[in-house]
Amino acid sequence: MKIGVISVTAAHEKRVALTPDGVKKLKKLGFEIIVQSGAGKEAYYTDMAYEKAGASTAATDSEVLAQADIITVVHDLSAEQIGQLAAGTVVIGMLDPYRNEQLESYASQGITTFAMELLPRTLSRAQNMDVLSSQANLAGYKAVLLAANEYVRPFPMFMTSAGTVKPAKVVILGVGVAGLQAIATAKRLGAVVEASDLRPSVKDQVESVGGKWLDVPMTEEEKAKAKATGGYAWTPSEQYMKDQAIVVDKAVSNADIVITTAQIPGRNAPRLIHQATIDKMKAGSVIIDMAASTGGNVEGCICGETIMTDNGVRIIGAANIPAMLAAQSSDLYANNLVNFIKTLVDADSAAAAGTRKLAINMDDEIQGALAVTHNSQVRLQKR
Repeated sequence: MKIGVISVTAAHEKRVALTPDGVKKLKKLGFEIIVQSGAGKEAYYTDMAYEKAGASTAATDSEVLAQADIITVVHDLSAEQIGQLAAGTVVIGMLDPYRNEQLESYASQGITTFAMELLPRTLSRAQNMDVLSSQANLAGYKAVLLAANEYVRPFPMFMTSAGTVKPAKVVILGVGVAGLQAIATAKRLGAVVEASDLRPSVKDQVESVGGKWLDVPMTEEEKAKAKATGGYAWTPSEQYMKDQAIVVDKAVSNADIVITTAQIPGRNAPRLIHQATIDKMKAGSVIIDMAASTGGNVEGCICGETIMTDNGVRIIGAANIPAMLAAQSSDLYANNLVNFIKTLVDADSAAAAGTRKLAINMDDEIQGALAVTHNSQVRLQKR
């Protein structure tokens, strides 16, 4: 049973699906691994490192696709690559399932695909497979460093003989994994950090990493509703949304750095900052929009570009922040994939190299959740 790794050709991408360390772990499970030459180059993993770990290399992606039973990817395959796959091949990676227009092609060709983004994050045994968290954690850290590099003043307060330098004011909108890491990183750099999220339940998390919660008044009914659902499933009232917009507008208008992280799987990113708010910001302020690739949280943001507004605010459409830390993000991503592949292993098959068999089970709570195509059918329910 062979697992294949091919080079990524997507713009702004430097990650690789499996690292040499991942190869070693899969070899111990009884798999053979074939890697396209140069697949790990942008993440600083050489062909020699893969070969030393026990993988074989192939000159082209076609060779890998022809030989491998499982293809591991960072992003979706191209239509041409899908056409080269044999029926029964398994494809595993971040396939952007709700936006993916090639699912019918996979299904008609008899390919089983697993989209790692669909992992049930409430399952404790699935935590070590959570690609969204592993990549977002690094992205939140790097986003702050990007902001610090773009900002024309220091983050911490300085006491000097020439005067006192005030600390930077940082606002984080969206307090998931990326947001929490951004708060912690900005705080470590000496900034004053405020944060907002539609989930009141994350207030304690914000404060635990040194941030100040941007509080929005709530009725007793809303407090009860938010508490009952843990903050994840509650629907805020129209008045609450208006009140939150006022609080956010004031905080962002006075901020030096703003980092937005809000994304919704399968949908365009919610608009959090409008032009009217940007117009109030100080010249030299910086906005990092981490949701730029899915439409952006910030009005006027363009993915992969930096825009300077008329009033001197820089809006950075961060296209792929995890790829800026390609070596580490690839390593964590590979660990996520290896942990998922372990769930596919037939425990009764021999562990000798190349003799492992797969045990694909759609009744399994993890496999069933991640499977997008199987048995020549598209299983995903569109949102």
